Amino acid sequence: MTSKQTTLSFLRSSFDRRSFLKTAAGTAAITMTGALTAAVAQAQGGLIALVHTQAAGDAGPVDSMIAKLKQLSEEKGLEHRAIYAQDPATYETIFRTLGDAGAAVVVSTFNEVAEPFKAVAPSYPDTKWIQLFGDPFEPAIPNVVTVSYDYYLGCYLSGIFAGRISKTGKIGFIGGISIPPLNADFNALKAGVLSVRPDATVTAAFAGSFQDPAKGQEIATQMFSDGIDYIQTDAAATDFGIIAAANEAPGRHVSALDPAQFKLGPKSLISIVGLDFGVSLYNETSKALGDGWAGGSHVNTGLGTGVIDFILSPLFQQEGDAETVAKSKEAWAEIEKAKAGILDGSIKVPFNTTL
Repeated sequence: MTSKQTTLSFLRSSFDRRSFLKTAAGTAAITMTGALTAAVAQAQGGLIALVHTQAAGDAGPVDSMIAKLKQLSEEKGLEHRAIYAQDPATYETIFRTLGDAGAAVVVSTFNEVAEPFKAVAPSYPDTKWIQLFGDPFEPAIPNVVTVSYDYYLGCYLSGIFAGRISKTGKIGFIGGISIPPLNADFNALKAGVLSVRPDATVTAAFAGSFQDPAKGQEIATQMFSDGIDYIQTDAAATDFGIIAAANEAPGRHVSALDPAQFKLGPKSLISIVGLDFGVSLYNETSKALGDGWAGGSHVNTGLGTGVIDFILSPLFQQEGDAETVAKSKEAWAEIEKAKAGILDGSIKVPFNTTL
């Protein structure tokens, strides 16, 4: 068996539990009421809950949110629960169960929970609901806050960086699913590249899932074979396969999502466009637990907030090839200048959702 086959076998086997989880989802929804009610009864101050629609173990958004949920619960003396809602058919049941259990705050993730939130939240006015990665509700719901992220601004910085360090002038982007925010991330990456290297080419591809490492590896392997030498990911757990493809040969570079991924590719993962969902969860839940919470509002989170940034991998700086490390250090002053320009408004990065 080749190293590639071994890697693909491992990645696929790690996701074989999907069929089990789908079968178990209904049972989990049925038994959840009693379990959560018991948890609330045991908690002195109430319950804070995270309902995540992507699996844990992603070395990224979900793992980060679970860790910060636990940290906040310990600081506040509250009970906490992290619930994986894989099947959209269970979303409303899970949310109603949490509302019935008297949860103080319920946080959930991504665009797919918008309609279930709208259906459930008004029935539980004493529970505060937070949707991370969502659009504003029209009309607003008084006990709901939605949060969006200007990730595309970090992608613009990644594009400048890619344009400076790429040897081939061929840049790639691999997203989970083609939705407007990810389309904007690609367009911002492309704009950043072309701002410093007008002759470069920037290619987008989508895996069709945020949880398919095997597909990520397949797409990335083809991109690298076509001469692309820098790929910006935007694909959550699918990133595992993209990084694995970069690790197969020297000269392949990836910019991913989360600092926890640095160790997965010390000689290939050169940077991240960091979107720290854990910090965002911690910040927004802390506000909801405090006085003067502004429900019925939308929070737009960008650069300079501690949630989104473009960051070099310290491991790559230690273990990456000397020539690329030197180029990355040379490019950094330009990155900092561009970041300052975005923050002071002198650089305008279009939010373009059309591919």
